[in-house]
Amino acid sequence: MLTVDSLSCFYRKTQVLWDISFGVKDKTITTVLGSNGAGKSTILKTLAGLHDSKTGRITYGEKNITYCDPPERVELGISLVPEERRLFPYLNVEENLRLGAFIKRARVETEKTLKYVYDLFPILPAKRKQLAGTLSGGEQQMAAIGRGLMSIPKLLMLDEPSLGLAPLITKHVFELIENINLAGITVLLIEQNVHRSMHIADHVFVLESGHIVAQGSPEVLSQEEHIKNAYLGM
Repeated sequence: MLTVDSLSCFYRKTQVLWDISFGVKDKTITTVLGSNGAGKSTILKTLAGLHDSKTGRITYGEKNITYCDPPERVELGISLVPEERRLFPYLNVEENLRLGAFIKRARVETEKTLKYVYDLFPILPAKRKQLAGTLSGGEQQMAAIGRGLMSIPKLLMLDEPSLGLAPLITKHVFELIENINLAGITVLLIEQNVHRSMHIADHVFVLESGHIVAQGSPEVLSQEEHIKNAYLGM
């Protein structure tokens, strides 16, 4: 579904990604693991068109999207749920959700998709008129994921969805991610929760200081002592 070739990115004069290359297979869950500052969020922002790459090529299906703007990428089926949710705090839950269906392809399916989101997150219908800024952290994360689904994505990118959540809520969020994937949506997940990420992933990349230092199935990586000790905290 997605191929990244020799991607390099800078923040001003500081290089944060170094010739990154990887692929994401259709209808799988791919996880990128790494410490703070490794460059994980930069990958997702670049794939979403929110950050320019210095070098490299991004191919989605058979289309080169390296220079496509963010709305065009959403129209093609790529959706980003950003770190720290980024909801509009003074809009209510349903208003936030409906904003996710801003592209033409999604607007005509808004009511159908809204029902799907409410079915997926049963707590949200009762909160639909509540200001997003007054929700708990877990409820905000559900609303943020729901907003990402409103564009009817084929590829859903999640940036630290468990950040700041209690362990029980984190477990629930990861179960929801699995359900979304079972519905046929490809997931690219950035996470620091190693154990839960490894549990649901089909493929894992380990990022360190802007370089991919290891990749493989969770089963393979979890058996490599150096990777376990240095990067996975296992």
